[in-house]
Amino acid sequence: MKILVLGAGAWGTALALHLSACHHVTLWTHSSEHLAEMMSLGENRRYLPGRHLPPSMRLTVELEAELKQAELIFVVVPVAGLRATLEKIAALNSSLPLVLGCKGFEAGSAKLPHQVVQEVYSADVTCGVLSGPSFAQEVAQGLPAALTLASQDDGFARTVASEIHTPWLRVYSSSDVIGVETGGALKNVIAIAAGISDGMAFGNNARAALITRGLAEITRLGMAMGGRKETFMGLTGVGDLILTCTGDLSRNRQVGMLLATGQPLTEILPRIGHVTEGVYTVREAYGLGRQFGIEMPVTQAVYDILYEGVSVQDAIREMLDREAGPEAG
Repeated sequence: MKILVLGAGAWGTALALHLSACHHVTLWTHSSEHLAEMMSLGENRRYLPGRHLPPSMRLTVELEAELKQAELIFVVVPVAGLRATLEKIAALNSSLPLVLGCKGFEAGSAKLPHQVVQEVYSADVTCGVLSGPSFAQEVAQGLPAALTLASQDDGFARTVASEIHTPWLRVYSSSDVIGVETGGALKNVIAIAAGISDGMAFGNNARAALITRGLAEITRLGMAMGGRKETFMGLTGVGDLILTCTGDLSRNRQVGMLLATGQPLTEILPRIGHVTEGVYTVREAYGLGRQFGIEMPVTQAVYDILYEGVSVQDAIREMLDREAGPEAG
């Protein structure tokens, strides 16, 4: 299969490396400087250092010629760049099927990635979403992982999942696009809270409680938006949540740990050096929670710290002072 991967960040590059073992893959970057750097070094030192880019993988900044050759597009850009990227390929009259590899809500509109596709690219395009517990560095190394590919077109989900499934990267299919997307978006918010907890040295018990209550928030909001409960108990829900809240490679968890030391967000984000989706997702998640009348105390705490000037200590105190109630509530 001829696959075009749009987005040469860490995750886009890792996916391209995985796919290139079995398919003809082209990796696109919007930056000519970045392209020249990758071609010169033979690796994506900017975002995925140390992983050799095989000669069989094409690198490009051109879109029109590649779109004419491709059979399937993987869009693996930050959510903030999704609309602009889709506008580029829509302007070239592309009607190719898409698989989205981004996680989050669009800033301002609170739209999920597939909704942006329907608005900008095509209302009836065949589209899938790839998500699950997966650090780019480990996928690029060929370490075992499992993902879910969801699409409203069951046949497309099963076919593409089969095409990219390998013994070291197992890919399952689903029809719950909303559930998969909301789980992937909201886990980044909870991971910031987990990082704060770890940075404050609250211990393993506190982290486990926070992950569990965070999952309850994700499930409540995800179901209100149309997702299915069982999705949040799977790879793209609890699986991705556990990884992002506990793994040292999690950028969102790193943000939380640095917040716990008193560093301002304006200093933390340049230090991280990659897009940290949870920082932006929390604004939309907070708004959606209010819109649907969903109680989301963990999300509220992260939002207050990042955007309302509430100190970490005061946000924690507010959470701990909450009146106890039934667990299922």
